[in-house]
This record gives sequence, C-alpha cells and structure tokens, in this order.
Amino acid sequence: MRPSFDVAIVGGRVAGAATGMLLARAGHRVVIIDRATFPSDTLSTHAIARTGVVQLHRWGLLDAVVESGAPRITDIVFHHGGEHIERRIKDRFGVDFLVAPRRYALDELLVDAARQAGAQVATESTVTDVIYDRTGRAVGVEGRTPSGRFHVDARFVVGADGLRSRVARSVGAPVIEEHPAIGATHYGYFRGAWPAMEYYIDDRAFAGIFPTHGGEACVWVCTPANLAQRTRRALGSPQATFDRLLQDIDGHLRRRLLDARQTSPIRGVIAMPNLLRQAAGPGWALVGDAGFHRDPITGHGISDAFRDAELLAEALDRSLRGDRPEAVALADYSQHREALLREVFDLTNKLVAFPAPDRFLALQKQLGQAIDHQAAQLASLTPSAVG
Repeated sequence: MRPSFDVAIVGGRVAGAATGMLLARAGHRVVIIDRATFPSDTLSTHAIARTGVVQLHRWGLLDAVVESGAPRITDIVFHHGGEHIERRIKDRFGVDFLVAPRRYALDELLVDAARQAGAQVATESTVTDVIYDRTGRAVGVEGRTPSGRFHVDARFVVGADGLRSRVARSVGAPVIEEHPAIGATHYGYFRGAWPAMEYYIDDRAFAGIFPTHGGEACVWVCTPANLAQRTRRALGSPQATFDRLLQDIDGHLRRRLLDARQTSPIRGVIAMPNLLRQAAGPGWALVGDAGFHRDPITGHGISDAFRDAELLAEALDRSLRGDRPEAVALADYSQHREALLREVFDLTNKLVAFPAPDRFLALQKQLGQAIDHQAAQLASLTPSAVG
C-alpha cells in the first residue's frame, strides 16, 4: 500500500514544519519528510525579526519559544564610529521583544506543533525524486530510509529542503532572479553576559551579537567574500579567519569576547547565493531557502521562511478546498511571495556590497522600516490556514 496525502512536504525545518503545521490545522492530510532527526542543529542566522515574531505570536507558539529557553530580547544597540546607540523594542503588532533561538530548539518545537496538529512526520527519510503523472504534474515522492525504499502519493509536493533543494532540481524550477554572491559570514557561540542584541558597523565589516539559549550568544561577522577568501587562504581555518576579521571591528566587541567563553567551533560560509526560484508549478511549490535564498547579512532567513510558509499554506488550503483552481492559487502564492520579499531582498543586495559606513547605517534604518511595514501586513492577515 502506498500512503496518500493531500500534501507531501520535503524538509522539516522552519519552512517545512510551519507549512505542514498550518495545513494540518486547516484539516488537511500532511506528511513532512526529512533526512534528519529532531532535535538537531543546522546553519542559521538565529535572529527572528519582528515579522517572524508576529507570526509566532499569531500561531500561538511565541510563549513556547520563550519557555524553551530563548531569552526575550528587548533592547538593540548599534555601535558605529565609537558611538553606541541604544533602542528599546517598541510594542507593535502585539509583540515588544525579539528572539534568536537555537535551531535545535526552534525546529523541534515547530515539528512537534505540526504533529500535534495532525501531520505525520517521517525522519531519517531521504527523498530522491518527485513522481509525475502522464501530464507531467507532480503527484508524489519516492526515496529511501535505513530500512528500505518508500513511495508517497500526494495532491501537492512542497520542496522545503533548502538551497540545494532536491525537489527544485527534480521539477526543474528555474532561477528567475539572481544577484552576485559577494558576502561572507563567520560565527560561533560564546557564553557570557549578553543583555541586548548588538550590531557593530565598521568599514568593510558588519558584526553582531544575538543572545540565545543557555546564556550563550551567536557572535558573527559579515565581510565581503573576497576579504574572507584572502584571509582564509592566508590563515587556513575558520577560527583564525574569524579572529583576524574581528581585529578590524570596533575594539569594544573584542573586549566583550575576552570576558566570554567560546563554546563552539567557528563556522564560516563564503559567497552565499542571492537568488529567487520560480515558486510553483503543476502540483508542486517551493518554500523557504528552496525557493528564495539571500545573504545572511540582513538576518531575515527564518522570518522569510515563516512568511512564505503562511502564504503557501493559505494558497494550498484554498485549492484543496475547491475555493480556487490550482493554477490560480499557486499564481497567488507566487505573486504575494514576490511582492512581500522585494524590499528586504533589494536591501540585502545593497548591504552585502558593503557601502561606506554612513550609507550602510542608512540602509540599516531602511531595513528596520521595511521589516515593520511587512510585520504590519502579516499582522493583518486572517487566513483560514492559521487554524
């Protein structure tokens, strides 16, 4: 017997789990398939912008994120030119703090919420291909587990399986917009005193502190890719590269780290793509990094994933209920996704070019305004898929 579902979602982290949870809450038969087990860690920017926090609040999950140990972040500090600008996070759209949870906690929480809503979750399961009918419409997936092969039939297949998405490759989803991959990020975890979310703006570098679980913070530095590549070639390791890059940042951050204890190796990613793939086609759709990937300099990846998960869940819900023809529902998803991502995507590409510090700071202010504008739009949504 081949199990049959309304929606098969490939990838069970923030984008896939959120999509599956919302669809299951709306009463649809959903399976989420992931090669990992949960809890487990993954590459992440950690910070959830106000847009994403608003959605966690609307979904009834924000308290659970805080209860998992993610600190409530109520203050932001910008360091630039020896000056320190402090800002209290204002109460807007029902939230007055931010969070930057570890992914082993956030992803498991979302997967559990999807299960509680009625979704089936298959871990240690690797999808190897998409199944099509005679017309070329996606109608399921096949793959392997430690115990053998599997096949799943579904009315829709969703690729939530990251930048190198197997689903995107299988359906031939074209890249419809791409910008140069010119940024690099190195980060690690440090235990210490982290009372605020902090940003350090310097010439050709941008660094920060995101307080997270267990008294730790994710401390990161973004630079042009060519600078990171030269430094990595000269010094030979992510740790040495991180240390050298921080030498060019405001000395205040270096002094902060002297009083902290490093609790992880340094990880580094260089020249991450900035691209937009076609969002959907006959029987399939992409969500999260599978459909839209940008440099981490704006720290908006998790929030992007939440936004698109809700847009996609609403579109699929309407199609599955017969309220909208499939092609119209998927076109709505594509149009809404591209309209809402545009401003932050454009700002990401301007910031990753590392303009002069004064211009960089002005773009950061525009980013904050863009995030608040998008949060207002998301707060006003009343989709049936929220449940």
